[in-house]
Amino acid sequence: MSQVFLSYARENADAAKVLAEAIGDAGHDVWWDRHLHGGSRFTLEIDRALKDADVVVVLWSDASVQSVWVQDEAAEGRDSGRLVPVSLGETKPPLGFRQFQTIGLGPSSGDVRPHAIDKLIEAISRTSGAKAPAAEDPPPSARRRAKVSICVLPFVNMSREPEQEYFSDGITEDIITDLSKVSALSVVARNTAFTFKGKALDLTEVAKTLGVTHILEGSVRKAANRVRITAQLIDGIEGDHLWAERYDRDLTDIFEMQDEISNAIVSVLKVKLLPEEKKAIEERGTTNVDAYNLYLMARQQWVSGGFSDPRRHAMIIRLCREATSLDPNYAQAWALMSLAQALLRFWHGREEDALPAAERAIALDPKLPEGHCVKARYLEEAGRTQEAERQMLIALEQAPESWEANREVACFLYRQGRIREGIPFFEKAAALMDSDTSSAAMLTSSYKAVGNREKLREAAALCVKRAERAIAQDGHSAVELAWGSGALADLGEVERARDWVRRALLIDPENLSMRYNLACALAMDLSDSDSAIATLGPYFEGIESKAQIRHLEADPDFDVIRHDPRFATMLAEAKQRLGFEASN
Repeated sequence: MSQVFLSYARENADAAKVLAEAIGDAGHDVWWDRHLHGGSRFTLEIDRALKDADVVVVLWSDASVQSVWVQDEAAEGRDSGRLVPVSLGETKPPLGFRQFQTIGLGPSSGDVRPHAIDKLIEAISRTSGAKAPAAEDPPPSARRRAKVSICVLPFVNMSREPEQEYFSDGITEDIITDLSKVSALSVVARNTAFTFKGKALDLTEVAKTLGVTHILEGSVRKAANRVRITAQLIDGIEGDHLWAERYDRDLTDIFEMQDEISNAIVSVLKVKLLPEEKKAIEERGTTNVDAYNLYLMARQQWVSGGFSDPRRHAMIIRLCREATSLDPNYAQAWALMSLAQALLRFWHGREEDALPAAERAIALDPKLPEGHCVKARYLEEAGRTQEAERQMLIALEQAPESWEANREVACFLYRQGRIREGIPFFEKAAALMDSDTSSAAMLTSSYKAVGNREKLREAAALCVKRAERAIAQDGHSAVELAWGSGALADLGEVERARDWVRRALLIDPENLSMRYNLACALAMDLSDSDSAIATLGPYFEGIESKAQIRHLEADPDFDVIRHDPRFATMLAEAKQRLGFEASN
């Protein structure tokens, strides 16, 4: 018997009753209570029942897709792998839930198809994994070994030049990506693995903390045209060395070395490698080592932070242009270049056209999410919102663990005023990229808008932590100061927040993204409407994107000054300059 939580909108109580009775008749314990839904407070009772459930059945309807309560409950089921969605009529689940197969119940609340009930009961049993209890549970060590899992720790840069760090990090990321293509193997995400970088580690403790069976560690030494890679595979439970190898080759053999490492690990772990997975591992995107080296440099700039720093974006574009000149079919380089170009165009008002690079990346490799994200930005800018959303869904479906896809979807939903829907995507983006201060800052705004004070403080603390780390690395990062200033104010550190505002304006007064985020902090968090409006003056004069206007109009941080005549005048003038029609 399974514990089943039934989530629905009050308007669909009749259909919910039919489902509850059917689930109960099948021998499951179903929790549902029409009196607590449809505008009722999300009480401790509901929260407890939701957390205790083995399965979360969500009834999607025209009413429930608009319900913040149903979406919260559905997100809990989705994120914990317990979701079983059903729908009435032709209702489509909201964005973020469409990747799940949904059981169609019938055209209306009073006409639930019997065969749909059978499918629902089967899905509940499958999701809960309900089975007859075994005569004796296996010991913990056996249970852990039942699923082979691995964490690839960041390979240590043993080169004499510290600037070669990008190369060792790139090798690590590629091995993580390769092993992630093996369906029989569970691989710890890059962001989690890189939290251990540079630390003295007890590998069995790391394995225990992460719940993995194996650890891979190694080092990279690159000198001139030679590269040496050492790697060793550790049993995470016993601490034994299962495999070790040293590769000392010409740099031109780097792809072959990566293939050998990945295949050796698969062989030692005795996991099944499907033919299509073996082929996927061997696909490197390029065979040109020099192009690969340039791409790793650009990628390191991208993941190391400063997503709103135009200088960093310009450097990424230069590196990727050089890489694509060496290999015109290098899809990853085209995709990364399009991202940097899009940020320069849409957030810094530069004369960059990212669409050709994005379309080239899509043509070469449709599975890469970046090109679809950039194309979506252009569609949104043209007012083709539904087409933009489809492109984002494609990106998310192709790469659900992509930082770019999750952040782009989150920002799109935010601009559409669907702030609560965007929160899970901002949360995932922040988790996927530990240098992403921006998503943490957006979470503070989002949690503030929905009234979640506890989560707001958590996001603010994360934002400050990441901003402090970025500023320590680059004291001229005005954008990080801007993001952190609002978060500091949220944590009650008002004087420090004001100091960060002053520093940001002195360091990089021409940075439009910085001015926008400073104005958010001044208006909402520091209650300084005059300074917020003064800070926005150059921003309104410099923006060249309609998406920026839509973002500003949806941003609840500006609600406190939205009716100020000065703000209204600047906004109207910017919209007129950008060609907004009256309906916009």
